[in-house]
Amino acid sequence: MELLYTGIIGFARTMFKVQGLDITMRGERNFPEVGGAVVVMNHTGYLDFVYGGIPARLHKRFIRYMAKVEVFDHKVSGPIMRELKHIPVDRTAGKASFDEAVDRLKAGELVGVFPEATISRSFEVKGFKSGAVRMALAADVPIITVTLWGSQRVWTKGLPKKLLRPKVPIMMEVGEPTPAYEPVEECTEELRSRMQATLERLQDEYAQRYGPYPPGANWVPARLGGSAPTLEEATALDEAEHAERMRRRAEKAVDPSADASDAPKGPAGPDAP
Repeated sequence: MELLYTGIIGFARTMFKVQGLDITMRGERNFPEVGGAVVVMNHTGYLDFVYGGIPARLHKRFIRYMAKVEVFDHKVSGPIMRELKHIPVDRTAGKASFDEAVDRLKAGELVGVFPEATISRSFEVKGFKSGAVRMALAADVPIITVTLWGSQRVWTKGLPKKLLRPKVPIMMEVGEPTPAYEPVEECTEELRSRMQATLERLQDEYAQRYGPYPPGANWVPARLGGSAPTLEEATALDEAEHAERMRRRAEKAVDPSADASDAPKGPAGPDAP
């Protein structure tokens, strides 16, 4: 029994009640009772890895997330991440993390991946990296999708945190296990398209159940009348942020005393290989 992981999940459930979150889950039984699977999630908020792991608890399963190696190097989060058996991702040596994930999948673990690699500022599904499909093929395990909507109202990139009493609805839908196939790029795009369609369906149901989306709301996609950036605008913002991060890292490599202000914001988010 994994006492720390179980305790963290119990604490999270208590916090959800304190926060007044109205969480709707659908398709939890699509998680296998035993055996490995790649769990693919869309990414709209910093706490998606917490919410997305709850449906797997129906069968008392734990998800081992792939997360940036820097989180494992931290003196506080590092020991916790290792105890929870999450998988470090070093972007300069991605093969090692890929191989470890495949070994875990073959051993019957659930491995969680956010193939968008970072939070989608547009709250639409961004382009996917192919690592999830490649891992599923290498380990001969299915892919399970978890599509989330509403988590950006609690804590997301560029918007104020509302952790105390957000009292907002969050919806999740777990898809049926599906096999990966080649060509990898085609399978990856089909997976992305399917999750976008599920997201749009959840968005429509959300509005029907909880009222129309407020015009101009910053947590609502532009497609639905919100003020979130479009997918194209969000991509440009991400590219500019990445370029600035690379510039700071280059500066620090030349001068180790330079300010390391490119440290990740928010909690440790899972990463895509």
